[in-house]
Amino acid sequence: MSKLITVDHSDDGIDRRGFLECMAWAGTGMLWTIKSGILSSVALGRTGALGGDVGANDLFFVQISDSHIGFDKAANHDVTATLREAVDRVNALPKPPAFLLHTGDITQLSKPGEFDTAQQVIGSAKTKTGHTFYVPGEHDVLGDAGKSYLQRFGKDAKGAGWYSFDYQGVHFIGLVNVLDLKPGGLGNLGRDQLEWLERDVKHLSSSTPIVVFAHVPLWTVYPAWGWGTDDGAQALAYLRRFGSVTVLNGHIHQVVQKVEGHVRFHTAMATAFPQPVPGTAPSPGPKTVPAERLRDFLGLTSVTIVPKQHTLALVDSTLSGAPVAVSDVHADAAMQQDQGGSGAMAVATGEIGIDNFSFAPKLATIAAGKRVTWINHDDVPHQIVSANRAFPPSKVLDTGERHEHVFDRAGSYAYFCSLHPTMTGTIAVR
Repeated sequence: MSKLITVDHSDDGIDRRGFLECMAWAGTGMLWTIKSGILSSVALGRTGALGGDVGANDLFFVQISDSHIGFDKAANHDVTATLREAVDRVNALPKPPAFLLHTGDITQLSKPGEFDTAQQVIGSAKTKTGHTFYVPGEHDVLGDAGKSYLQRFGKDAKGAGWYSFDYQGVHFIGLVNVLDLKPGGLGNLGRDQLEWLERDVKHLSSSTPIVVFAHVPLWTVYPAWGWGTDDGAQALAYLRRFGSVTVLNGHIHQVVQKVEGHVRFHTAMATAFPQPVPGTAPSPGPKTVPAERLRDFLGLTSVTIVPKQHTLALVDSTLSGAPVAVSDVHADAAMQQDQGGSGAMAVATGEIGIDNFSFAPKLATIAAGKRVTWINHDDVPHQIVSANRAFPPSKVLDTGERHEHVFDRAGSYAYFCSLHPTMTGTIAVR
């Protein structure tokens, strides 16, 4: 009982201590089956159990997430190799899955060559239909608001890339919550997508099994790090009447699950690199582990629907086959820490450091006509965007890159990172 969530401090079904107790932050591989609208799982590495539990007519599919092709920092110098290992795991299954779902951050910087590599590797997966269904992560829509992504993966999608399809009696819904982000906010679906979702499910019987997949979690996992969706509750309200709803997400690179009525939430492991458990680091971002242990922290998720009703059983396995590491850190105090930055990372007058997902100094006061330079010290890209379009946005800044702007007029200029909107700052011009 000590590992169960027993207190709900924020009316979202999960408390901080329970969150840390139930979260596995190593890699996972799991087969979920769908039969009669009910979901269950067996370990992906247990091929004997898999072969016995998946019937000839059962539906099962595999979720891959956060491959970040193009990333080459210390946390993983060869993300293509670990993605290929995940695909090899799929190809080693006794029976091929119906298809793959990729829940975003296919690439690191939305470059054509990165998309090409990802498609080549993922395209080698053996599935019954030969299809992979995608939704974008924030790293897949850099520089062009997702146009390149849509040209490759969303030609038949609605709006910014949302869509639905039916397969063996199950209704699948792919949502996009990484565009039109607001300063200080979380993921965002937007009114047009929400109205489409309401129409999309309106005609369905309440007994129809629903599988929703998006990049950022639709429920609030940890708002200080942007791990949630501002209007996710409204989307979920349209699904409450259904007897079986499963929500699959990526983005946070670790396993968290939650059951709320008939809705089961599951966030998947990355194939690229792990991220820290909230409260155990100053910020999210690539977590470096010893090279010989990297594959202990990476994996994939398979989904199978089975005949009888019971709560979702999460069974994890890693790419390496090592036991899954489960966090047992109680970090209540650390999870309350200030995420804003103290200013110690600013390297000189007129310079603003970007480190640990924060701007330092967060408030910079300068004279009119002064040049401000932002320098990205993180292992992930960031983009400087004015909160009210008062100055032009920067290009996407990779590690070590800079952006400069001269502020000629007095005033207060609020800005944020378009990829990580919980990162905010202000330039006060005298």
